[in-house]
Amino acid sequence: MSEILFGMALAAIGIGIGVAPAWAQQTPDSSEGIWQGLKGDVFGDRSIGDANGVVSIQAPKRAEDAALVPIGITIDPARAPQGVIGLTLVIDANPSPVAAIFKIGKDAGVTHIATRVRVNDYSYVRVIAETPDGGLHMAKSFVKASGGCSAPAVKNMDEALKTMGQMKLRQFAASQTGGKQPELQLMIRHPNNSGLQRDPLTQYFIPAHFIQTLDISQGSRPLMSMEGGISISEDPNFRFDYKVIGTSEIKAQATDTKGKTFNGAWLPEANGM
Repeated sequence: MSEILFGMALAAIGIGIGVAPAWAQQTPDSSEGIWQGLKGDVFGDRSIGDANGVVSIQAPKRAEDAALVPIGITIDPARAPQGVIGLTLVIDANPSPVAAIFKIGKDAGVTHIATRVRVNDYSYVRVIAETPDGGLHMAKSFVKASGGCSAPAVKNMDEALKTMGQMKLRQFAASQTGGKQPELQLMIRHPNNSGLQRDPLTQYFIPAHFIQTLDISQGSRPLMSMEGGISISEDPNFRFDYKVIGTSEIKAQATDTKGKTFNGAWLPEANGM
């Protein structure tokens, strides 16, 4: 799967000048047509069923900022008593449709993941959940947004490079969120250039440079991992709930497409438990 995701990202970079103009916006039907041609490349001939309550996706109907579209994914433990082992996030009309692949640790207890993505054209945003028995369940939401993948970088590039790789972890007690478990929010400083953005001075395309892998654990216990592509927004941000076991450090390691590795470690806070 990682080879497919990274290959799609490279292909998208190569065809960056072919990004659809605003007047060629997709409709739900045309987005569905894109998906029908795409799903075999991602999942082969595996059958993909309806969500059936196993998984749901939360997304705005119309994005305020196409480069920073908030996405939430929720797993229902009652419908998936054995949990979910993987989540594939797909944005049909993006140049590289597979935005991210999340893997969830066996005893992590993750039931919700939130992040921010780029949406390049009106499109369905889909999440396909994989259960331990190999079943695939899909939820989708149509989002009206355009130009997210080629939108200018928010920050000064020199400043972004100086702070690149810095991590911040926020911890939230269940009492703060209204949920049953504490939550973690990991923020990573990184330009996450898509390869489709232009330098404002030279008008040349800025080379793609983005977080490719992320692993988060508590001690030696995996909580969540991600393989990302060009659709994850600048300064990647991930928030998720988890089951606390013991007092081992929470650790995060990220690598980007230039082979740079970034690490962070934090003790679980009392109010996060």
